[in-house]
Amino acid sequence: MDDLKKEESTEVEETKVEESQAEVSKETAVETPEGAHLDEEGILEYDDSNASKIDKFFGVTKYGSSVKTEIIAGLVTFLSMCYILTLNPNIIAFGGGQGQLWASIFIATAIGAIIGTLLMAFVAKMPFAQASGLGLNSMIALLLGGVLVFGKPFSFGTAMLLVLISGVLFLVVSLVPIGKDKETGKFITLREKIFDGMPIAVRKAISVGIGLFIAFIGLQNAGVIVASESTKVTLVAFNNPDAWGQGGVACGALVALFGFIVIAVLSHFKVKGAIIIGMLAATLLAWPLGVTSWDIISGDGGYSWKFWENFANYFKSPEEGGVFLAAFRDVKFPDGSFMSCIMVIITFCMIDMFDTMGTVVGCATNAGLVDKNGKPHNYNKIMISDSVATAAGALLGTSTVTTFVESGSGIAAGGKTGLTALSTACLFFLAIFLLPVFAFIPSAACASALLYVGVLMMANVKDIDFRDPLNAVPAFVTIIMMPLAYSITTGIGMGILTYVIINCTAYLVKLCLFKAGKIEEKPVWNISVVALVITALFLVYFFVPVSF
Repeated sequence: MDDLKKEESTEVEETKVEESQAEVSKETAVETPEGAHLDEEGILEYDDSNASKIDKFFGVTKYGSSVKTEIIAGLVTFLSMCYILTLNPNIIAFGGGQGQLWASIFIATAIGAIIGTLLMAFVAKMPFAQASGLGLNSMIALLLGGVLVFGKPFSFGTAMLLVLISGVLFLVVSLVPIGKDKETGKFITLREKIFDGMPIAVRKAISVGIGLFIAFIGLQNAGVIVASESTKVTLVAFNNPDAWGQGGVACGALVALFGFIVIAVLSHFKVKGAIIIGMLAATLLAWPLGVTSWDIISGDGGYSWKFWENFANYFKSPEEGGVFLAAFRDVKFPDGSFMSCIMVIITFCMIDMFDTMGTVVGCATNAGLVDKNGKPHNYNKIMISDSVATAAGALLGTSTVTTFVESGSGIAAGGKTGLTALSTACLFFLAIFLLPVFAFIPSAACASALLYVGVLMMANVKDIDFRDPLNAVPAFVTIIMMPLAYSITTGIGMGILTYVIINCTAYLVKLCLFKAGKIEEKPVWNISVVALVITALFLVYFFVPVSF
């Protein structure tokens, strides 16, 4: 009787679970709008039979967007990442002011961003923008200063050559076929194999971690979060009168938070272009507070309007401050640096690949531009575009060109196609000639957009299964390490390492219990060969010193 009652109780519970799941499915089901249909991957597509040629080429109407929305999204993306135009030369040239080298690297940064973003627009046809990535440019600076390799300074051309080789290596990984897809019959590249072999728990956590990382960058850029000797980071002291001086750190924080609130309120009322309106509103507030200055527009703020002189310097020899094709004109390897160069190349390639992988997956997931397996549309073309841009950037004279996480701001503004990227590329071209105008928008105003992007990407946390510690722990490590370690690559690497270690341990324990007769079901090995290889690479990345 007891067994019968238990069976009946189990059946009732299962029925309740099924009913509950059915109710959830009804609540979360997405109705197909009129004039739209779901493709084979379950992606919502709209009828574009009456669309213009440019509309059809980029698939604007097909993805439920509009030309106006795509252009506005491109503008938002540009405004969110244009800081790199001044930040990158400052880092590489050791804050070398407005000298010839600074101006040359600025031009290289702009042209590298144009080429990389145009590749995303016309090859990948995705709303991603590229530019010289933060982090790797710091490594370039360390190489040039002799800090990275036992006090042995590298020439500018040598550093660019290492970046070029890493880009070519990334391109090879993105092109070399390693098998065929059983369902489609299409060739699978080595890079796709790497993506497919990544643990699902880590893959789903990437977008959430990037959301936090983007928000953290915004908070730092605006001065909302500042350094602290005791706690490392802390909230800016709003109660400190000195922080409220003209252009003070509290003023910048107020500008960012004001723009953030404006974006949130406008988004609640579904106002199109809410992000860019919030950024412009923040800029207007920034002017009287001294966070931005009219001197930037007038040309007295250190930003020259004489672009023709900058172009002339750009093509000069490296000794004269030029950087164009320096990878072939200024190559001098320090003695005993062979192994160090190998490790630098591998590091550059790994960081570029995993940063791009994490950024693309996170942003594409947030925009709904992924297939049923969570793989971004045109993923292979995205990676090829990124690797080609890296090689092109090295030839132009800038550090690794990679896909920017700030692309998420344009996606949040409605960008879904390559037309968004094309709009961003056009603005980078204009920025070469109109830098003082774009420099007028302070980083604090751009930070408001980054904060809101973090809010949007955080919503993806609901897709992670936290019920099983074997998945929950690696997902958590991936998420938390990105902002705290200030690196997307580190977050992914630590997440994969954690996944492999705890799953291997759990498998061995279950295997011992199975052989001892404690459990009836033989444990299943669920770690792919690719995951093991990636783990080995990350072990090298984390623990093998570059300087030897």
